[in-house]
Amino acid sequence: PRSLWNAVKDDLIAQTEALAVGDVRDFSNFTSAVIDERAFDKLSAAIDAARAASDAEIVAGGTYDRSEGWFIRPTLVTSDNPKQDIFVTEYFGPLLGIFVYDDGDFDAVLDLVDTASAYALTGSILATDRSAIELAQTKLRFTAGNFYINDKPTGAVVGQQPFGGARASGTNDKAGSLWNLMRWTSPRAIKETLVPPVTTGYPHML
Repeated sequence: PRSLWNAVKDDLIAQTEALAVGDVRDFSNFTSAVIDERAFDKLSAAIDAARAASDAEIVAGGTYDRSEGWFIRPTLVTSDNPKQDIFVTEYFGPLLGIFVYDDGDFDAVLDLVDTASAYALTGSILATDRSAIELAQTKLRFTAGNFYINDKPTGAVVGQQPFGGARASGTNDKAGSLWNLMRWTSPRAIKETLVPPVTTGYPHML
């Protein structure tokens, strides 16, 4: 909401800019390079597109470097357009889109979240108002296969949090769960009649 954004904006930007990015062997780094050149190209193109867009603003990060690896700076992008590419495309990288809404529009914003993107993998809500949490949990029932409350929407723990989403994100079979195991089987129903019929008629015909 706008009132909260005004309170946390400067601190969020400062903390994002302070994140260390570098060699994964250096444990002082918060994050490292993205997985490959394809991911780098997609993410760097998204940053360039956000910088050039009239309906978006990069407020932190926004740089990248391929000289020693596929490094993308954690980047914050704000936009008032809920259909802006930063909100509707799945990137799997350190890009965060921020949509600031009026405090009284929470219900309507949940509808935007539900319909804006074709994907439905993960999502989270950060709130202390239990009624707001319950409303989001209900209205976003089909928006995220993994739904987190007051936690980040990434890093599902193998063996503890079955993972998967629906819509363009997959069939929501939940890797690491019984449901996923069933997808690798081919169920067959078998019927054996031990008392065979002796006439062709049905009981109601008697």
